[in-house]
Amino acid sequence: MNNPFPGMNPYLENPVFWAELHHRLITAIADAIEVNIPQQYQVAIEQRTYLSDDSNSVSVGIPDVSVFSKQVAPQHSSTTQLSTSEGITIMMPMPENVTESYLEIREIATGFVVTTIEIISPKNKKAGEGRKAYENKRKKVLASLSHLVEIDLLRSGKPMSILGEVAINDYYIIVSRSDTRPKAKLYTFSVQQPIPSFQLPLQSEDIEPILDIQSLLNSIYNRARYNLRIDYNLEPVPPLKADNAAWCDMVLREQGLRE
Repeated sequence: MNNPFPGMNPYLENPVFWAELHHRLITAIADAIEVNIPQQYQVAIEQRTYLSDDSNSVSVGIPDVSVFSKQVAPQHSSTTQLSTSEGITIMMPMPENVTESYLEIREIATGFVVTTIEIISPKNKKAGEGRKAYENKRKKVLASLSHLVEIDLLRSGKPMSILGEVAINDYYIIVSRSDTRPKAKLYTFSVQQPIPSFQLPLQSEDIEPILDIQSLLNSIYNRARYNLRIDYNLEPVPPLKADNAAWCDMVLREQGLRE
């Protein structure tokens, strides 16, 4: 069965599905680009690693079991005794090795990175090492001669910074061409709208292919059999805004996916 939504499927934002979707989408974009760019380029799947100390994933300082020793009446003895008690069991934040994949279009002969393509992850959108690691990489790309394509298919969290007062909808795509910075093209869209297609920036003499994220997402949805794995009677995680939730309910009921 096909993706029941015209654009991004909000159920795929659930952490249960997101890591797999991110991996599949990165690979699908790489494969789609490879056959549509000049022979002097390659598409490399790169990885960014960092140590996360996300305290939201593990409770810190909250007692699990509190055990106190009983007060024992002092007994007369010729030997001095030390009083002891059992401590409180707490949870400690455990560092996590995080690996995030992204794409680079490179010149084979020189290794020059023509374009970097990033799909934003949940850890990039909240305070912590994940956001710091991505922001550092983003600054380096924006200060270079490489183009940047930034794809955010997550409603939760804080979007990446842009200059000026621009309203961001549920999702967005930024195409930042090195030769037009600081200006960039912003595509922002809601859960009710298809994911917009856009020209993939290459070098000035190249014919630039159209990147159709929507078609790739729909194909992944079918191959991964998400229709058999998602319970559409439940609300998506994170929850939708009231107007989008009503629209979502209507769409799912019309297609017989919700009772």
